[in-house]
Amino acid sequence: MQAVTTIGLDIAKSVFQIHGVDAAGNVIVRRQLKRRYVLPFFQRLPPCLIGIEACASSHHWSRELKALGHTVRLMPPAYVKPYVKRQKNDAADAEAICEAVTRANMRFVETKTPEQQSCLMLHRTRHLFIRQQTAVINAIRAHLAEYGIVAAVGRNGVEELLGVVADPGDKRVPEIARACLAALGAQLRMLKAQILEFDRMITAWHRSNETSKRLDAIPGVGPALATALVASVPDPKAFRSGRNFSAWIGLVPKQHSSGGKDKLGSISKQGDRYLRSLFTAGALAAPGVSSHNVEITKRFTSGKHPDMGHVPRAQSSSLVTRRA
Repeated sequence: MQAVTTIGLDIAKSVFQIHGVDAAGNVIVRRQLKRRYVLPFFQRLPPCLIGIEACASSHHWSRELKALGHTVRLMPPAYVKPYVKRQKNDAADAEAICEAVTRANMRFVETKTPEQQSCLMLHRTRHLFIRQQTAVINAIRAHLAEYGIVAAVGRNGVEELLGVVADPGDKRVPEIARACLAALGAQLRMLKAQILEFDRMITAWHRSNETSKRLDAIPGVGPALATALVASVPDPKAFRSGRNFSAWIGLVPKQHSSGGKDKLGSISKQGDRYLRSLFTAGALAAPGVSSHNVEITKRFTSGKHPDMGHVPRAQSSSLVTRRA
């Protein structure tokens, strides 16, 4: 039996699927493995190329298999899907991964370190709490509006509504509704305190990382975006140019070109939505930071709403961050 040179590993929570071939492409092994048998199986194999889809827990398995001496490459699932034959099942997925990992023009995902994943978890949790905070504020406003109590938009308006809830002498709010609204108010205060604590943690992580501090010097890039970039992009050299980096984030125009005619639409909005939102917020916070940005903003927003100028400014910032 020939030695296995390439393996497609379809990972899951409990049951893993393996598809291995030799140098000639002949199938050598095709089997399922329980989670506890995955590492012992690869310990018995000589070093080989292992392909994994870049999905949940893929970075963990990549680090574990690399420690055993194997070469591990992560691939976006969307780029693996075209290699799936007919039906969708674990065996077909593992075979498709094994085929895709050998393609010369395949795009791979760099393996993240535990520290980078921790920073991303910090950002994701903070973003979740911000969404929950918005939901609680909307609930408080909607409930009080049922009793004809409204307030101005913004933080002061919410505080005014919470003051009404805390006033037992205000008879417009029934006691049962007051108890529910008081619970929502306590939840809102807890979320605000937790978000503030996460902001402090992000700032501390930013100050301890040299790359993040270097990115912070770019106009329109603050500690939040700098730390998110460092955690999301292990190797900036994986992108051939700043334009490729912008395309990865989804800040470049969507193409509908054919027959030699270029037709460009709005931005593609593909890639990491969180990074794209941070770039956009940074562009809005630092408008016209250079003569070049001023010129492209004027050209882009001619006859349009002024706020649309943040798109080219965000594109310009993304081009600079790749070189930083």
